[in-house]
Amino acid sequence: MTKALEGRVAVVTGASRGIGYFAAKELAAQGAHVIAVARTVGGLEELDDEIKAAGGSATLVPLDMTDYDGLDRLGGAIYERWKKLDIMVANAGVLGPTSPLGHVDPKKFDQVMALNVTANWRLLRSLDPLLRLSDAGRAVFITSSSPHKCKAYWGPYNMSKAALEAMARTYVNETRKTPIHTMLVNPGPMRTAMRALAMPGEDPETLPHPDELAAPILKFSSPDSEANGLYYDHPSGELREFQQIAS
Repeated sequence: MTKALEGRVAVVTGASRGIGYFAAKELAAQGAHVIAVARTVGGLEELDDEIKAAGGSATLVPLDMTDYDGLDRLGGAIYERWKKLDIMVANAGVLGPTSPLGHVDPKKFDQVMALNVTANWRLLRSLDPLLRLSDAGRAVFITSSSPHKCKAYWGPYNMSKAALEAMARTYVNETRKTPIHTMLVNPGPMRTAMRALAMPGEDPETLPHPDELAAPILKFSSPDSEANGLYYDHPSGELREFQQIAS
């Protein structure tokens, strides 16, 4: 029986835990060869073991996303081996400091922007030529409701996700005449390490497990998906036009 993503190649960042981990597992289970990118080698090795045990395949890339030269090399290595890329799941991100804007340490602010914004742009810059070589390139950016709510004391995170969304929306407009489809996905509150850091007093058992987001990511990664230039809000299950996000 042919799997939905048989013969397709996918990059997943932040793949050593949480949303990225389970998205990578699901993509591999459906036949994609997953290029799993993360800093944590142990988490990547655990992912690789689970993918192989289920009959899938993966390439592990231990890489700090702020190693921008490394991201450039990643694109070159993918081209040398596969000559294309079908799926990019840009998941890696950081919460950063939670404090009044005037109290944010400049170095920590720069760190948030370096990972949440610049690294994702450098990733897209490196992989865009490869997505254009696919017959149905798919780009999925993991975002948040934060830039639309602009919660107090979450300034750096709010700003970084706003910039990420602006980048994704720009990419949609630049690729409308190509087979590339781009989606923004908001997980909502979820049982992840980032959520635990943001809400230390919250009972994680009351939150959805990150494996619940794997199915929507798989759907939007499929060559059969017609969804393009939309914002998927996981808590409500709604697909929204970009201009409706803040409503």
